[in-house]
Amino acid sequence: MSHPLFDLAAVRPVLFDGALGTELMARGLPRGGVPELWNVGRPEVVKEIHAAYFAAGADVVSTNSFGASSIRLAAHGLESRTREINFAAARIAREAAPAGGFVAGSVGPTGKFLKPQGPCLEAEFSDAFAEQARGLAAGGVDVFIVETQYDLREALAALRGIRSVSDLPVLVTMTFGSFPRSYFTIMGDSAAKAAAELEKGGAAAVGANCTLASDQMADCVRALRTGTVLPLVAQANAGQPVASPDGTIGYTQSLEDYVSYVPGIVEAGARFVGGCCGTTPSFIRAMARIVGKE
Repeated sequence: MSHPLFDLAAVRPVLFDGALGTELMARGLPRGGVPELWNVGRPEVVKEIHAAYFAAGADVVSTNSFGASSIRLAAHGLESRTREINFAAARIAREAAPAGGFVAGSVGPTGKFLKPQGPCLEAEFSDAFAEQARGLAAGGVDVFIVETQYDLREALAALRGIRSVSDLPVLVTMTFGSFPRSYFTIMGDSAAKAAAELEKGGAAAVGANCTLASDQMADCVRALRTGTVLPLVAQANAGQPVASPDGTIGYTQSLEDYVSYVPGIVEAGARFVGGCCGTTPSFIRAMARIVGKE
């Protein structure tokens, strides 16, 4: 693929940012709050987080738009503001980006299930994702990242919706559990099958994020590789979440333990690496040294 981000990935592993929700909560986002509303209510805080990740060495930051599809925003009565919220998400990240920095438009799951498990149709999902993509593209994203997808059919619907309104590359990451026979989504799709279907659907890169700790991610990357020739993406959690008595959430992997597995993830074939839940700019700074940014 001829795109500056993919040209960079051909030279060295590209570094994404870490968790956004973790950083927003550290700055006062209440439990159950709508992170995406901060794009219009507290944009300076969102920009500060993006800037911190770029300063730590990230090549790419993902926009604060994970839950900004109209379907998901409808749960908060915000569906009419879909374009506004996504446009703002992209503009904030774009403003925080230094020369040579990239912005990925984050597209998360709707939180609903498709028939027969739920009430929704694939066409409804595709339309909602297309609407979200229009706002992100207008705001100036360089690529899209469809992430934390647990249903391959929804991931493919997102891919179709985005590609119907934009020619920008779409990276897609699923979330997998580790099982004795391999890595599978909660809907029962293997990593290899998901990778193959997403490649067929026109994804520019495929991978895994969330759920898995960094010590599990290299094997998942190898499983993905058996299904695709596309560049691979890996963004692991900092271990498993643990609730403290005061209600705050911590994670079981220390920074040192987490980053000790990153060389293996790269050796397994990941060309795009970053962090997911529980990771901070400190994690990304340590990873920057590993991928050759420092």
